[in-house]
Amino acid sequence: MPLIKKLEQSKINKQFQVPQPWNALIIFILNVLIAIPIFIIAHKNIIDVNWPYELDHILLFVVIIAIIQLILHALRTVLIIAIGLYLIALIIGNLTDNYGFKSIYDDYKYMLYALSDSPHPEEVLLNKLKPFPEKNTITAAIEYSNPVVRDFALKAISKHFKEVPGYARHRNLIQCFAVFKEINNNWTYVSDPRNKEYIAKASESAVYLAGDCDDHSVLMAACLKAIGGNPRLIHTEGHIYPEICIGNLADLETVNFLIKKELFIKESQHKAIHYHRDEYGQIWLNLDYTADYPGGPYLFEDILGTLNLD
Repeated sequence: MPLIKKLEQSKINKQFQVPQPWNALIIFILNVLIAIPIFIIAHKNIIDVNWPYELDHILLFVVIIAIIQLILHALRTVLIIAIGLYLIALIIGNLTDNYGFKSIYDDYKYMLYALSDSPHPEEVLLNKLKPFPEKNTITAAIEYSNPVVRDFALKAISKHFKEVPGYARHRNLIQCFAVFKEINNNWTYVSDPRNKEYIAKASESAVYLAGDCDDHSVLMAACLKAIGGNPRLIHTEGHIYPEICIGNLADLETVNFLIKKELFIKESQHKAIHYHRDEYGQIWLNLDYTADYPGGPYLFEDILGTLNLD
């Protein structure tokens, strides 16, 4: 009986095996297809040690490839089933707007672009901060639930970037960048009354698109919060400007690609992305009125305080 079972098992195995050399070729192709999303997921969730020449990323990918190769070789008798399940999972991901073929392609594209054009060189860690000036007045002026502010943000969203590839997947982030474009392209700097600090409400600035740095910051923060963004304000010596949280360092690769290759191509050409990283590892891009693109150069580097709005 054991011999008969072995013969039957051997017969079943042969039915599902692919003859050489196609067996090795299919295993290799399947290995790469599996390794790419696993590498991207691992890359986004492990600590970035910042080895030179991206050696940490290369080593991680090689290790993943080697492990998957061993597993696939051990399971080569059911290779056809494995391929079918993998393709079905990706098809389901496409149909349900989850992780599918397009997502794999986009993530790999972002990662490769980041390897050739690093978005990391302008990092500044925030350390000891002071109390934020006019905190209560500024917070009250950020009227993100005001219909005038919300309407302004929606018009900006309808006006910019709706046809950009990847819009559905990165909808909120691209919409926030559309608001940035509308405000910064049309902002007129106007000084406060002499010897008086005047902080305009967001609903006021949405109508006139004019004012000083704190008025701009209030409007930007209000509009971003009105559409689900996560902004905050930065205080430097005699200046206030807004920032937006875009996620962690891995998410910065996606943002780097979107800004430089899709949304602000001309404005950001051959320029660096400027950002701050907080104590939780979250990345905040500069949205100052002096910047032509999200993450543009800072007007002042020294930071005195931050105003978080959550």
